[in-house]
Amino acid sequence: MDNQDKPVEKKKLALNVVSNKEHRGFGAGTIDLSQVSCVIIDEGEAYIDVGAMHAKSKIEKGIKFSPDKAIVPNGRPAWIVWVAVDRNENGPYYAGATSCEMLIDAEARKGWKLLPDHVNRLDASLKRKYMLDNIGPVEKEALRKLLVEHNQEWWDNSPQALKDLLA
Repeated sequence: MDNQDKPVEKKKLALNVVSNKEHRGFGAGTIDLSQVSCVIIDEGEAYIDVGAMHAKSKIEKGIKFSPDKAIVPNGRPAWIVWVAVDRNENGPYYAGATSCEMLIDAEARKGWKLLPDHVNRLDASLKRKYMLDNIGPVEKEALRKLLVEHNQEWWDNSPQALKDLLA
């Protein structure tokens, strides 16, 4: 049996874990995005989509975005949640989580989002902050479910502040 006959395994999407190595070489002091993963919340469902880091998530593809909300009167709300993972004496945990709102009108291929808000909230997640003020109870439940199912130990190690926000 040669390699062509073997079934192809799909790589499972996962949140990144930060190594405990300190980097001091070329590029030290730049933002390390390996600490952050992207979660999309759309129509009450949360899922990991690494493409969101470069505005190429499943729901963003083929959409022309504008900072003018008026061009998307029929847009459905969706969110990108930047989730930072860190490690402490207990092990890995969800260290930061910030949500960014978008409106998507797939039929018209138009969308609304504020890029400065997305950048600022990504930065806040990297700085170990929780900013989930713009999502409702359905979205919070979907995010909590995803984080718990993805890794129960990381959830258990996470600060009570995150658990309270997603209760």
